[in-house]
Amino acid sequence: MFREKIKVLDCTIRDGGLINNHYFTDEFVRASYKAISDAGIDYMEMGYRSSRALSPEANYGPWKYCDDDKISRIIDGIESNTKISIMVDAHRVKEQQFQPKEKSPVDMIRVATYVKDIDKAIAMLKIANDLGYETTVNIMAASIEIEKDLIEALDQLAETPVQVVYVVDSYGYFYCEQIEYMVKLYRQHLPAGKEIGIHCHNNQQLAFANTIEAIIHNANYVDASLYGIGRGAGNCALELIMGFLKNPKFSLTPILKVIEDYMIPMRNELEWGYLIPFMVTGILNRHPESAISIRKTPEKDKYAEFYEKIRDSLDTL
Repeated sequence: MFREKIKVLDCTIRDGGLINNHYFTDEFVRASYKAISDAGIDYMEMGYRSSRALSPEANYGPWKYCDDDKISRIIDGIESNTKISIMVDAHRVKEQQFQPKEKSPVDMIRVATYVKDIDKAIAMLKIANDLGYETTVNIMAASIEIEKDLIEALDQLAETPVQVVYVVDSYGYFYCEQIEYMVKLYRQHLPAGKEIGIHCHNNQQLAFANTIEAIIHNANYVDASLYGIGRGAGNCALELIMGFLKNPKFSLTPILKVIEDYMIPMRNELEWGYLIPFMVTGILNRHPESAISIRKTPEKDKYAEFYEKIRDSLDTL
């Protein structure tokens, strides 16, 4: 359970921001950073570096953009060894700007991509690498990709300076056997020295189990979030993976305290975690957007009707 090479990344603000359009308060973000730092977590992802031209400020909170100045104000005065990451969508790039690493509070830039956009992802990660940042590429929705296309993308990434390539179960579809297969596939096509990461969603209540499975097969970068917050069914819970890893540098108390103070009250306003509509999209390997949409309607608990609708829509594809 303890392997020194394993790095844990908290994605609370970034993935959690997908359920409230990134309108977390500065107080909460700062409290989370302090708790994550005190807990000994390796990385904290503050949000996206998105284009304001493509994502107007009228529709989103500040963690959609993750300006360096904003991050610096949040972390100012907090003693920490926790590194900061931000995410960029390869398919939504316009005028994102990055300072050289030595002028930024950000340590790592994570490029999220679909296989069809791998060329855009490679161009972005090369820019980030040249500026001195650590880099990852997160291949989203791996469960719906054709394997030969996925292999071609991995072979392309093998020739780049990217440091970590993530298996991302965006739809919460995979079981442990598929996680094992995917991690081994990535390892087969990536050279020694490049690490594999794992990012799981909890549609079938398997995010924690699948994260453990990836760790067993030598995935060394692990995503998790406070109380499992994230889009739809949410992510692997940070407090669970800390308990499993048994790293002596970890301190669980600060994490439990910030959950107590902020996450539990937040559940009265925001909805995330295992629910039947998210289970349905998970077992049917579909994007959770339909489940998210129905949860905002009076029909939100008509589970059988929702299941048949999604199932029948697959028959027409």
